[in-house]
Amino acid sequence: MKNLFVKIAAIGMFVLAPAIAQAAEGYSTANVNMRAGPSTRYPAVAIIPAGSSVEIRGCLSEVNWCDVEFYGGRGWVSGQYVQALYQQRRIYVGPQYYRPLGIPMIRFNVDNYWDRYYRNRDFYRERDRWSRGPDYYYRDRDNRDRDNRDRDRDWRDRNRDRDWRDDNQGDRQRDERQGDGRRWDDRRGDDRRPDRRNFDCRPGDPACDE
Repeated sequence: MKNLFVKIAAIGMFVLAPAIAQAAEGYSTANVNMRAGPSTRYPAVAIIPAGSSVEIRGCLSEVNWCDVEFYGGRGWVSGQYVQALYQQRRIYVGPQYYRPLGIPMIRFNVDNYWDRYYRNRDFYRERDRWSRGPDYYYRDRDNRDRDNRDRDRDWRDRNRDRDWRDDNQGDRQRDERQGDGRRWDDRRGDDRRPDRRNFDCRPGDPACDE
C-alpha cells in the first residue's frame, strides 16, 4: 500500500510539472525596456530589440504586465509590447489570452523576485524602499533630495554670512593698520620737521627772524 501511494504521488508530480513550468513564446513589437517590476517606474534592466523572441513566464491578472525571460535574464514587460502566436496569427498578450496561450497568472513580490534575479544590481541595495512600491520610493527619494537641498542651502547661507563677517573684519583691520600708519607717519614727519631757527643764518635772511 505504501508503495502504491509513492507511485501515485510520483505520477501526480509528473503530471503537474508541465503546468508549473508553463511558458509561452512571445515577440517584442518594439525596442522595449525590460524592467525590474511591473511598472515603467521600476529600474530598467535590459533593452529588448524589436522582433526579439522572449519566453513569457507569467502575467499579472490585475494589470497587463508579464514576467519574461530574454537571453537568460528576467524582467517585466508590458503586454502591449509583446505578441504571441494564437490560432495561426499574432495577437497582443492580454488577460483574455492567458489561458489559451498557457500563460499562468502570477503575483509580483519585490523581495522574492529581486532576491532571485537582481542581487548584483545597484538598485538592490534599496530593496526595502522599493518593496513599498515605486510611488513610495520616488516620493521618499524626492523628500530626501529636498532635505539635502535645504541642508545645502543652509550651509551656503551660513558660509556666506561667515565670509561676510570675515570680510568686514578684514576691512576693519586694514583700516586700523592704515590709520595707525598715517598717524605714525604724521608723527614721524613732525619729528623730522627741522627747526630752522637752529640753522646758521646769513645776515638779512628773513628766516633768521622766526
